[in-house]
Amino acid sequence: MSDGTGLPSQKELEREISQYLAKKYGEQVKIVSANVFAQPENVEKDGREKVVSKPENIDFSLTPEELVDFLDDYVVQQEEAKAVLATKICTHFNRIRYAQENAYQKNRNIGQIKSNVLLIGPTGVGKTFLIKLIAQRIGVPFVKGDATKFSETGYVGGDVEDLVRDLLRQADGDIDKAQYGIIYVDEIDKIAASQGGRWGADVSRTGVQRAFLKPMEETEVDLKVPHDPISQLEAIEQYRATGKRGKRVINTRNILFIMSGAFGGLEEIIKKRVQQQGMGFEGSISSKKVSGQFTKQVKAEDLIEYGFESEFVGRLPIIGILDELTEKDLYEILLNPNSSVVVGKKQDFRAYGIHILFENDALKAIARKAAGEQTGARGLLSVMEKALLPFEKKLPSTDIKHLVVTTAMVSNPRRELENLLNQPENRELYRARYDSLKDEERLRLEEFILRTRGGYLETNKVLPTPQRLAMMARQCIEENMDSRDVCDEFIRFVRQIEICAKSISEKSGIGVAFNEDAIDSILMHQPRSIESIKFLCEKMTKAFEYGLQLLSHKKHMEKVIITAQGIETPEKFINELVGESFKI
Repeated sequence: MSDGTGLPSQKELEREISQYLAKKYGEQVKIVSANVFAQPENVEKDGREKVVSKPENIDFSLTPEELVDFLDDYVVQQEEAKAVLATKICTHFNRIRYAQENAYQKNRNIGQIKSNVLLIGPTGVGKTFLIKLIAQRIGVPFVKGDATKFSETGYVGGDVEDLVRDLLRQADGDIDKAQYGIIYVDEIDKIAASQGGRWGADVSRTGVQRAFLKPMEETEVDLKVPHDPISQLEAIEQYRATGKRGKRVINTRNILFIMSGAFGGLEEIIKKRVQQQGMGFEGSISSKKVSGQFTKQVKAEDLIEYGFESEFVGRLPIIGILDELTEKDLYEILLNPNSSVVVGKKQDFRAYGIHILFENDALKAIARKAAGEQTGARGLLSVMEKALLPFEKKLPSTDIKHLVVTTAMVSNPRRELENLLNQPENRELYRARYDSLKDEERLRLEEFILRTRGGYLETNKVLPTPQRLAMMARQCIEENMDSRDVCDEFIRFVRQIEICAKSISEKSGIGVAFNEDAIDSILMHQPRSIESIKFLCEKMTKAFEYGLQLLSHKKHMEKVIITAQGIETPEKFINELVGESFKI
């Protein structure tokens, strides 16, 4: 029986759902709980939205240069695009922080223009990768959509506002966090109307553009939608519990929209505008084809001529241009220690207990083949898979645990696989070459960590000593860890060593500190972890206890510096130190 609202009661819903499940799956599937649909955590009993505080783990104070430095560790080239994205996205979130810290700015509408971005560049140049990295660094939810899968309301296709609802799912249902997310829409050039016409399919394309207008600026998106049965059932349960119709919405005011596309044909439109046609003193002559020659001069009028409505273009005030990747750029991508292509392939083989390294000439050969495919960085993965798939299939069934990728493997993988399997005497040569490459990679990684993270380590009062860099590089290689994560881990280890020194000082009554060699000696102990450092601290405390108490009574003895010898042979170190101090 309904409650007079035209909506079924909870029992009726449960009975109907049980009948449906029984018909589809049999009697073993039933609804057994009286509260299947929980009350949303962010809704009060009276149906109003709870007032939530600023979400945690979001870095609203990041500076553009800090973000560029982060992107440089992962993305090769694209300096202009990185600068544009880092500057405008950091400004966007810093303005949010400023408004939150200054209450009088909260309701101020003047100047509240969002820095939505349009990215233009060929396929495979890193558009999606850049935005994913930025969202990850800032700590905001991120969703990606394909413009071709959306249509305006009333047409077959997805609803543009579904992207906003997807942000909530990425934010684990936290509305306050979702409203600071980033929505990335690819293939946006595919919804441009044909130049010179607005008939047929173009009606739907311009309709999709208009559907984006309000979300890109500011609107409230209802989380309860007719085509989502879960949201409907939650609303029914909320009404049953409170007797009121609560409305759950997300405001898009602080949601950043980033659109991207290859925009084939746009360059010709720009060329017609900026280059005088014909010959003579006022004419200009240029090469017939230089890719990207004119794209950097794009203006709003060019996008409108391309097929976009002026209102749509007006909501994308920032334009970033990404360059096509050359063969040299593709090679540098593979050389980067954070290359997702190389690291991903290492992880594929590591899953079978197989360690794999690449010769530099092999990486050059992969880059050369990928450049020929003209699909940007995506070609790298394609070429890599073609070269290594036979090895990935066969080697897990053998006793081979080390593999060095050569140019011959890239050229003829099946022949080289047969040689490897049928000539066991060559396996030792492969292992020796692997060990040599491992040392080369470690040295290259040490240099990379020092160049990219040396300043960060020193800011956190952790000196990048040669021993420390070597340990970090080995950990990156052996555990396939990101260099940033390894640096953060070592910072935590050094903090724990400082806590250890403070604890020994308090118990002995005299100041104690470890010099850099001692810190390195502690870090070399395996397994390297916070727990092992604590255990070593307890061991040193017992070994040093009596000797340090004696030294605390010595005049003019204010601090004891523990060296690497004190870590390796603590009893001998403290006995010699006491004997030397009390020598007459």
